[in-house]
Amino acid sequence: MAGSGLGLPSRGSWARDATPITTTSIAMDASQFEACADAVLARLQQAVESAAGDAVDAELVGGILTLELEAGGIYQINKHLASRQIWLSSPVSGAWHFAWSESEGGAWRATRGGERLEDLLGRELTESLGEAVALD
Repeated sequence: MAGSGLGLPSRGSWARDATPITTTSIAMDASQFEACADAVLARLQQAVESAAGDAVDAELVGGILTLELEAGGIYQINKHLASRQIWLSSPVSGAWHFAWSESEGGAWRATRGGERLEDLLGRELTESLGEAVALD
């Protein structure tokens, strides 16, 4: 088996996206991360409430943003201090991890593939609700 020397296979077509991104989130200290993560969660809650209205119940409690779709399905988005990441649990695409990246003006980007958190969530909500949901 090719790979890490531990007998593990190298990343291949089985991975969601085999291209990892380079991030700077670990360079943040805990208080910087908390402030940045809290701000993005609050901003996402407001954006979802504005864009989706009654079709989504958005609740932010204790650093966990829960989005419950009226048509069914629950998203959970939370901050993970140890890894300095935002984690997303999606009923559509499963688990995602987002790390802060300074590239292109700074954004929370998927650790696999580099998609912005707002873009991925907005796209999935648009598909689920059948109406455009922009989260910028």
